[in-house]
Amino acid sequence: MLKGAAASGLAAGLFGVASGPARAAPSRGGTFRVGVHDGSSTDSWDPATTASILMIHSSHVARAYLTEITNENTLGPDLATDWQALGKDGSEWRFELSRNATFHDGRAVTAKDVIASMNHHRGPETTSAVAPLLSDVTDIRADGEHAVIFTLSTGNADLPYLLSDYHLVIQPATEDGGIDWANGIGCGPYKVTEFKPGIRAAFERHDGRHRAGSGAWFDAIEMTVLNDPNARQAAIVAGDVDAVTDIDLKTASMLARAPGVILDDVPSGTHITMPMFCDVAPFDDVNVRLALKHAMNRQEIVDKILFGRGVIGNDHPIGTTIPYHADLPQREQDLDRARYHLKKAGHDRLSVQISVNDTLLSRATNMCSLFAEQARPAGLDIKVNQEPADGYWSNVWLKKPFCVVSWAARPTPDVMFSLAYKAGADWNESHWENERFNTLLLQAKSELDEALRAEIYAEMQSLCRDDGGTIVPFFRNRTSARRDNVMHTESIASVWELDGARGYHRWWFA
Repeated sequence: MLKGAAASGLAAGLFGVASGPARAAPSRGGTFRVGVHDGSSTDSWDPATTASILMIHSSHVARAYLTEITNENTLGPDLATDWQALGKDGSEWRFELSRNATFHDGRAVTAKDVIASMNHHRGPETTSAVAPLLSDVTDIRADGEHAVIFTLSTGNADLPYLLSDYHLVIQPATEDGGIDWANGIGCGPYKVTEFKPGIRAAFERHDGRHRAGSGAWFDAIEMTVLNDPNARQAAIVAGDVDAVTDIDLKTASMLARAPGVILDDVPSGTHITMPMFCDVAPFDDVNVRLALKHAMNRQEIVDKILFGRGVIGNDHPIGTTIPYHADLPQREQDLDRARYHLKKAGHDRLSVQISVNDTLLSRATNMCSLFAEQARPAGLDIKVNQEPADGYWSNVWLKKPFCVVSWAARPTPDVMFSLAYKAGADWNESHWENERFNTLLLQAKSELDEALRAEIYAEMQSLCRDDGGTIVPFFRNRTSARRDNVMHTESIASVWELDGARGYHRWWFA
């Protein structure tokens, strides 16, 4: 039953349809040039620290995972050709591995490599942001050369989905049980030929790929970091690149009319967060957090910043396209209530600062300025600090007490909550701790009754909304652009830009 659930399309809401000209049959050839909207000089091949769009996309190009989110609304195989729960409660899982997989340097991929790769994110010494996803894993052992068994302290029906997370790449094991990650070697569809952090990454096809005949149509890939939205638009219009990962929504309609350019506008669970440190004044008072939440006019932000290409949020990270989304009363702007909570916190007026950069979202700075205008009548003075693009993830996020962050959708609520809302998680960006929430998180993992699981997740979303330290103004469409000679199938994943960051090996030139 659990195996069937893993293949039944639980992540169906993560996908959308993008239209274009009649599609030719896939054929090999050409260099796919992409303008990427987020890169930094601190970029590294260490999968534990992957954060920027350049590295997320590069990881999907050069490396492989046990499972993947397909473009057809299901969880699919990557290195794992099959998986199943060995017991009735989902506390033990077996993954069968491809027998044809090789790393870029010719080494065969074995169970030893999978175990070392997973352990890179486990244990007290790990620096990995996704350690919470594997916190319930008590043991990973080989079952021969081409199978691994995960043992968990409690049942987890979502484990096959968790293993598609962009950090959990499979790397060559070293003699001491670590992994060889520094040079970018992987077993993905393309191998690295050039890498300049925050500037450029280039790849050529890996002819020893384990999924021969299924994709990797381009001969080579070139990614260039174009943090400025105007530079990306100019590049795609001029034909200097074949695709760009994100466009300025203000000019999206105009760009769609440019000769030779096609927009892919895909509804998604991608969202913006504005985390407030719940252990730092003044955000340590829930009334201050609620005052800021009630002061926001979300619909105005969607209309003026996204130009309608998205839907309003409700201060929790589970959008309408994600399984177990709860239909809670929608929070709308209420200045009287905002003033009430501000006074309850002991303030007639309050000044706060928010950090932002436009690489997170085209016109993100304008969004913050609009929020500041909306909140001013409630007695809230919000100063907008535009931070440098380079180093934003290392110097601002998780460092400054009020900032703007862009999150991709995760396939299940458990993944999202475990990464960013669980007490003690490395990416708990608001430092929020709620005992009831954490109890429910453990309960939901192993609950196989769908109705009861939905009730649990609904309460968790309500706790985020009313007690949490994160403002979620909206869920945005994934809006990217490509030249009209770049083909793809009708459905494309929206968990990341360009078909879930897998367009590099799923797409082709006409």
